Amino acid sequence: MNIKFRLWLLATVLLTTVSPAAAQQPTKIPRIGFLFSLSPVANADRIGAFRQGLRDLRYVEGKNIVVDYRYAEGKRERLGELAAELVRSRVDVIVSGGPAVTRPIKDLTAIIPIVMAQDSDPVGNGFVASLARPGGNITGLSTLAPEISGKRLELLKEIVPKLSRVAVFGTSTFPGNGQMLKETELAAGAVGVQIQYLDVRDSKDLESVFRESMKRRPEASCLQAPSSLLCVRRLRISRREMTCQ
Repeated sequence: MNIKFRLWLLATVLLTTVSPAAAQQPTKIPRIGFLFSLSPVANADRIGAFRQGLRDLRYVEGKNIVVDYRYAEGKRERLGELAAELVRSRVDVIVSGGPAVTRPIKDLTAIIPIVMAQDSDPVGNGFVASLARPGGNITGLSTLAPEISGKRLELLKEIVPKLSRVAVFGTSTFPGNGQMLKETELAAGAVGVQIQYLDVRDSKDLESVFRESMKRRPEASCLQAPSSLLCVRRLRISRREMTCQ
């Protein structure tokens, strides 16, 4: 019995043991859940990069992949509800836009894979066991780099040698903020700069915090953490603006 006949016989057996209904079953199209805390407009760049990544992998939305988008529109209280919708819809994987989004998803499922678009401290937040071996059902990108905060201040001092007072805006509830502030304080001591830390916990606090800072007349301003709360606004403290971002 030659090899061609054997292959023909194997194919015949496989085909005859599959029912007509099963043979006509369409290929399952993967479904991705996509959850972000802000609006589509605020996330336009990330959405564009996400879709380009899919295209690079030869995935076309509506053809060989489906994406269920959910946006909290800045209302964090809605994240739990939106996360539950995605879990109930049984998507194959969920893309999380940040720690505020990852937590409610994590609380709802230990089975569906979760991919973090970014997280400042995934270990400290309790999402993964370690960066080298995440474990569980969560993986993604970590943006933890507190040492950069000190380097930013050092660079600012090089640009403006006579710099002596800097307003540092941060959000104490933002993951990793404490480590970043510590690095900034160490750098400030090394380069002889006095820093004024201003805590912005809510968007409603922005104007009052800026006014408080202006009373002390800082010579430059610096964003302590890449919090969306601070990045959505351009800091203008003096006519000669110096901003670390």
